[in-house]
Amino acid sequence: MKDRKDFNKSKSKYSNYNHNKKLQHDENKSYDDIVEGRNPVMELLESGKDINKIFIQSGEKNGSINKIIAKAKEKRIVMVEVQKAKLDEMSETKNHQGVIAIVPPFEYCDVYDILEYAKQRNEKPFIIILDGIEDPHNLGSIIRTAETAGVHGIIIPKRRSVAVNATVAKTSAGAVEHIRVSRVSNINETIKYLKENGVWIYGTDGEAKNLYYNQDFRDSTAIVIGSEGFGMSDLVKKNCDGLVRIPMKGKINSLNASVSAGIVIYEVVKQRR
Repeated sequence: MKDRKDFNKSKSKYSNYNHNKKLQHDENKSYDDIVEGRNPVMELLESGKDINKIFIQSGEKNGSINKIIAKAKEKRIVMVEVQKAKLDEMSETKNHQGVIAIVPPFEYCDVYDILEYAKQRNEKPFIIILDGIEDPHNLGSIIRTAETAGVHGIIIPKRRSVAVNATVAKTSAGAVEHIRVSRVSNINETIKYLKENGVWIYGTDGEAKNLYYNQDFRDSTAIVIGSEGFGMSDLVKKNCDGLVRIPMKGKINSLNASVSAGIVIYEVVKQRR
């Protein structure tokens, strides 16, 4: 296992890299403010995060809706019964399952916070970097897999990438409420910062010579997953410490981004056990 220099970060250094943490934090408060679907809303209630109001379909009192109502009452959250047509109008996923929660805009974290979280857990950082994922279903699926695998955080770019929205939250089955997501201005500057803090960067690329299961992921690791149509950008690929590929034996030579992420994520889990 290779040695990168000691994991030695400073918050002040990251604040310089990030220019103004508070400014970025405020900029990030600009995205969808609804969570819809029974499981995502229940996960939201369990997470303890702020909820402004919950809309419930009139007459819908079966199954998990009862648990949502009981939990919301326990937390003294305002609930409003509305007709299905109103929820249909509000819904972005068109699959609200009779419940929509109104929440403050999603709050992204800083990259420093992801590293600090790994340190608090006394674990080597395990991070996923998404270079241009534009499909919210892919992002939601990746978040769900990453959360179940114990990934410390996910990094996405501000441009040419989907943000965390209602569809992402629904697809993640509520996992977005339990994982740290950082939205950065420059992926390559972020990669540089991670390297300076002892993290090895490995990109997934169909032309790579090294198979993913032959790479040692036991050290501090960030896995880069490229966009659905074009993969990683050339500069991001150049800045990786190594490239890995998933072997393909069929006539189709590519996998969905979320499937590729899941395969490599669980190889990291396997090695670290």
